[in-house]
Amino acid sequence: MKHLFTKEFWAERDVELFIGKLLRYGVMLSCGITLVGGIIYFFQRNGVRPDYSPIPDDQTFPGVDHYLRELSTIIPRVLAFDGAAIIQFGVCVLIATPILRVAFSVIAFLMEKDYMYVVITLIVLSIIIANMVLGLH
Repeated sequence: MKHLFTKEFWAERDVELFIGKLLRYGVMLSCGITLVGGIIYFFQRNGVRPDYSPIPDDQTFPGVDHYLRELSTIIPRVLAFDGAAIIQFGVCVLIATPILRVAFSVIAFLMEKDYMYVVITLIVLSIIIANMVLGLH
């Protein structure tokens, strides 16, 4: 594969292969992180299974612990080898993979000087980011 910032790289199908590898490696990395987190989680909980019995009508499903809902609180727990946080981080990597693909596509279209697709891809990227930042809790 040619150097990333050369015209030859962008003129051939190398950019498509690079995007494909980006997606493939992102999914494999996410699976690996989640698998390691699952193993750690299993040993930290001593094999105890969570209770998924039906919830009475007057209660709501509590969801995950609060520290697993934001990336800023997940990262310190990942560094402390918290299994649940590592699993959640793997999910975050999985979510980030196609977002990185869209961001890389903006750069690819800029290098190809295809400005219509730059605008369209930036609109898609801004919608994704706006939904992540402004999403309801």
